[in-house]
Parts: sequence; structure tokens; C-alpha cells
Amino acid sequence: MGFFDKLFGKKEKESLDQGLQKTKEGFMSRITKAIAGKSTVDEEVLDNLEEALVGADVGIGTTIRIIGQIEKRVAQDKYLNTSELNSILKQEIESILIDAPQHSYEDFILPPGAGPYVILVVGVNGVGKTTTIGKLAWHFKQAGRTVLLGAADTFRAAAVDQLTIWSERAGVPIVKQGMGADPAAVAFDSVQSGVARGLDIVIIDTAGRLHNKAGLMEELSKISRVIKRQLPAAPHEVLLVLDGSTGQNAIEQARQFTAATDVTALAITKLDGTAKGGVVLAIADQFKIPVKFIGVGEKMEDLLVFNKHEFVDSLFGAAQRG
Repeated sequence: MGFFDKLFGKKEKESLDQGLQKTKEGFMSRITKAIAGKSTVDEEVLDNLEEALVGADVGIGTTIRIIGQIEKRVAQDKYLNTSELNSILKQEIESILIDAPQHSYEDFILPPGAGPYVILVVGVNGVGKTTTIGKLAWHFKQAGRTVLLGAADTFRAAAVDQLTIWSERAGVPIVKQGMGADPAAVAFDSVQSGVARGLDIVIIDTAGRLHNKAGLMEELSKISRVIKRQLPAAPHEVLLVLDGSTGQNAIEQARQFTAATDVTALAITKLDGTAKGGVVLAIADQFKIPVKFIGVGEKMEDLLVFNKHEFVDSLFGAAQRG
């Protein structure tokens, strides 16, 4: 049984609960204040709840959608008490978090004959992109996979150095060139090496500059094109890393990168240091892209495969244990 077959045992659940502590404390305190002294869900409760959700960085659009669904339930049931509100709110939030497609990391199955599974990682500098790559590599290795890293962020010497350190920590090889080298050439060499060595997974880092959208789009497109010369189906995953502690700014980053490339999955980092974890809901709702990983701490084990049921359970856990 590999790592991804036994996810969300006791240890993973504890990491998730601890990592979301600040978010759920802020979130649930707002919800509690919204319904304080009320026995039924009336207009005032809904107004307070709307304010609470926006304050938790759930986002205006997503909040309106949630409130609208609750209003429908109130109209349908005629009488809705506040004790039922948490249950309904929990259901609505979980419905926003879209399910990952059939190919998910909980039951990682590599397409037969496809060669190495190529993950192209994108995101701005400072969001925890390199750290996420290193932790991913470590987890894949723990699951018995053979992994190679590609250092295609050649615009910053520090980026290559940091990825090299993570490759050593994870105990996996790395393909790199000097600063200023063509990122697409590094990506090509990485995939070529993965094919030649018969490896399972190749994870490629990319530059995170956003000041020139046209340049970013062309660079990512070029990387994808040269990868396809080696493996026509690759990249199999384009993983966008976002810093959850930046709240609404993470949404703007998602907007930029989804315009520049075909993002297929999200990793939300640094959720342990923020009360803004509600942004996960806003991003999932607005972009309809599955969140597949979340970072809830500094340890290798604190990068978790995202499970929406466990996430929502942890978010409301404070109220249940309260």
C-alpha cells in the first residue's frame, strides 16, 4: 500500500486540523456571532452570515451563491432553526469544492505506455512553489515512485539553487543548467532524461514573473511545445501553486495564470499561518479547477493531498468540539 492509498489516516487528519486552526477559529467565530441570540434563520442572520463569509475571504461571488442556496432552503422549509444552519452551510461549502477528475493522487495510476508522468509547476515567486515541488518529490518517492526534477526557472540563480537543495532533501535527481539558459531547453532535457532512465514522474519548475503576461504566456507555451516533442500527451498536469495567506491576491494570480496556460490543478500553500483559508472556496468556485494539494506546515508531511470532505470537516471542527 503506497502513500496515496492510505491518505487521511489519523496523522494526516491531525496535520489538517492543526494547519487550519487559525482559519477555522476565525471562520467559526464569525459564524457564531452571525447567529448569536437567534432561534431561526431570518434576514438579519443571513445578512450577518454574508458579512462573516466575506470576512473569511470566501469572496463576494461565492458568498452570494452560498447565501442564495440557504435562502432557497429557508423558503422551501418555511422554518429553519439556527442549529440546522451549520449543517446546511457545511453541505453548501462542500458542494463548491469540485471533485478531482478520475485521475487523482489518492489512487495514483500512471497511463500505460505514456513514459514519465510530467507535472509542470507554475506560480509567482514567493508562494512556496519550490518547497511544494520538493515535498511532492519526497511524497512520490515515499510512495515508491522514481522522480526527477527539472530546474526550468533559469531567470533566478536562487531558484535553481533552492530546487537543488530540495532535490537533495528528497533524494531525487535534478536536471539543471546555468542561469539565463533557455527554460524550454531545460524542460526538454528533463523529460528526455526521464524517458531515458525509465522514471515514473518528472516535475518541472518554471519562472514566476507576472509583470509581462505576453512573455509569460509565450514562455509556458514554448515549454509545453518542446515537452510534447518527447511525449505528445505531456505535460499531464499543470499545477498552479498559490499562497493561501495572501487571500484575494491569490485569486488575481489564479486569473493571470489561467489566462496564460491550461492550469489543470491547484496547490494552496501556507494555510497554517493564516486565517484566510476561506480563499480556497473562492478559488475553487471561480475557476472550477480542482484543488489537489494544500500546505499546512513546514514539514515534508505537511503537504497533503486535498480531500474536500476532510477539509470541510476540519473547518467546522471547532464548532463541534467547541
